Amino acid sequence: MLKAIVLLPGNAAVFIPALLVYLEGGINPGWGLSPKSIIVFPGIVLIGCGLLMAYHTVRLFFKYGEGTPAPWEPPPRLVIRGAYRHVRNPMITSVLAILLGESLALGSIYILIWFGVFFVMNNFYFIFIEEPGLVRRFGGEYIDYKRHVPRWVPRRRPYGGPGDGL
Repeated sequence: MLKAIVLLPGNAAVFIPALLVYLEGGINPGWGLSPKSIIVFPGIVLIGCGLLMAYHTVRLFFKYGEGTPAPWEPPPRLVIRGAYRHVRNPMITSVLAILLGESLALGSIYILIWFGVFFVMNNFYFIFIEEPGLVRRFGGEYIDYKRHVPRWVPRRRPYGGPGDGL
């Protein structure tokens, strides 16, 4: 499980942003605005919320799916608990929150660009690779889940199972 955390969200949300900040020439908290807290504080809140969500989703995969979010160690069971009852990809949503928070808190346009690139790459990956694979693995159960639970924008009311509409 540690390998999946370090290689996937760790690279996307920690190592790549650190490299980008270095290449950009350092940290510019608050984007040069005064007071800096207008931008820095919401950034820190987004980072914290993203970290909590990432922990929650990895824990759900490990505990209920008996696997990890990593493609090389997928859960043999479909996980429809916790955040997965509101949105199909809460792990990616958590990484996006972390990246947006880092961009705001550190004043990094490079991280903001990485946020956009990361979203586009994942959107294509989920549409063309991940979701067809989940349909093959879980069949009708995933098709029903996919029909009722949005890919990126969480639904307000948690999904309750087959036959539950939006």
